[in-house]
Amino acid sequence: MAKTDKSAVIAELTEDFRGAGATIVTEYRGLSVTSMKALRRSLGGSTKYSVAKNTLMRIAAKNAGVEISDDLLKGPSAVAFIKGDPIDAAKSLRDFATENPSLVIKGGIYEGKLVTTEEIMKLANLESREVLLAKLAGAMKGSLAKAARVFDALRIKLEAGAPEAAQAPEAPAAVVEKSSEEEAGDAGAPASEPEVAAAAETVESGTQE
Repeated sequence: MAKTDKSAVIAELTEDFRGAGATIVTEYRGLSVTSMKALRRSLGGSTKYSVAKNTLMRIAAKNAGVEISDDLLKGPSAVAFIKGDPIDAAKSLRDFATENPSLVIKGGIYEGKLVTTEEIMKLANLESREVLLAKLAGAMKGSLAKAARVFDALRIKLEAGAPEAAQAPEAPAAVVEKSSEEEAGDAGAPASEPEVAAAAETVESGTQE
């Protein structure tokens, strides 16, 4: 490979390392060209599957400030640069490797840390972001529906009790009876001394006249 071509490949790989949220290193020994195309299709547009010499991969990773183990870059290596959901990419690689044993998942980098094959498999077994969001949306929909039913029941109850609430409240029977007794008691109560004196003066005045 010419020096200018190597520089171009390194520059492209460097940008791939910088732009990827996660990377998974694989060995593709034994895969046909047709199988490689099928693998790229299964990874989708958010993951770039690149084949390059290990020496160029090391240089590009170093230029991008990414630490990658030398053990990962042995033998024919291809790197999946993941810009989308790492879980989806891990699932696609796992499923493809199950059907095509020639693809070997060697490890990678996830959240800035080196991860082993076993850790990538654990990642692949997790539920993807889309699945989690769908479950969350379903739970929220159920909660909203329940809240709506409670609200409707409360509204119906309030509407049913509205005429009674609009009527003026009646005085309690005990209060009515007490008022009547107080009026009766006032009518039959003995007059006070000033009232008696005033009545006597009126009588005497009427007698003198």
